[in-house]
Amino acid sequence: MKQGKEVENSESRFFTVLLAAAKLPGVRIHREAYLRSALARHCSEDEIRRATEETPAAAGITVEILDKVANDSIRYETAKVSALSAAAGIPGILALPATVPADLAQYVGHMLRIAQKLAYLYSWPELFSDEGDEVDDATMGVLTLFFGVMFGTQSANAAVGKVAGMMSKQVAKKLPQKALTKGVIYPLVKKSAAYLGVQMTKQSFAKTVSKAIPLVGAAVSGGLTFATYLPMAKRLKKHLAGLPLADPSRRVTEDVVDGEVVEEHETFAPVDAELHGADTTAVKTEKVRP
Repeated sequence: MKQGKEVENSESRFFTVLLAAAKLPGVRIHREAYLRSALARHCSEDEIRRATEETPAAAGITVEILDKVANDSIRYETAKVSALSAAAGIPGILALPATVPADLAQYVGHMLRIAQKLAYLYSWPELFSDEGDEVDDATMGVLTLFFGVMFGTQSANAAVGKVAGMMSKQVAKKLPQKALTKGVIYPLVKKSAAYLGVQMTKQSFAKTVSKAIPLVGAAVSGGLTFATYLPMAKRLKKHLAGLPLADPSRRVTEDVVDGEVVEEHETFAPVDAELHGADTTAVKTEKVRP
């Protein structure tokens, strides 16, 4: 019972941090504006128009161009988050109660920024609504899975692939709500959230220790952020780039009535295997890819 409570608390902790970060100024990326800016130097106006109205894959934009743009965005966000983390480390131990929560929030905020940029480049739809600060459950679910991929969890990799597969069957302009909030994907969202809550607590503790010594702490904190953020962003990029959704050679020509429904007879070995472990032991048994 106690173990189940710990899993629930870590899951709740992660969602609390994610929601707080999503409300920070500058965290939400406007899909059309980003794609226009990012693709301007590499694509024609017609390609950009189609990429924004449909998807970069539908516009026929090559994987090579998308990878170059993605790497540019990763470098920019990594440099920015590392500099901010270093700046937060300067005050020293007296300012720890203020700087640690802020540092964690801005770190997660930059994870959200790069997750959105990579998602839009690799043909995912707009993740945040323009209406208010609220984040719908489907968006929370897919962002949680993106973070799980960044941390190298196998269940998140399988779940993101499944969601992308649903969307590739239709001309999708929104996330599959049912699958992310009620279907077979939802237990993997909860499992990932619990695991991420534990991992973020560990990272927060490491940063607390690094900030205890002024100036030296700044360098250590910035370096720690750089060493963790960069490989996580690259991991998400690699996974999203490898999905059929991002492949310009696999354009969808027919609609599916309900791409959100997962038929009961369908089986997906990686997902089913993970579902058997999606209980209170999830945090301990999660396998992480190097």
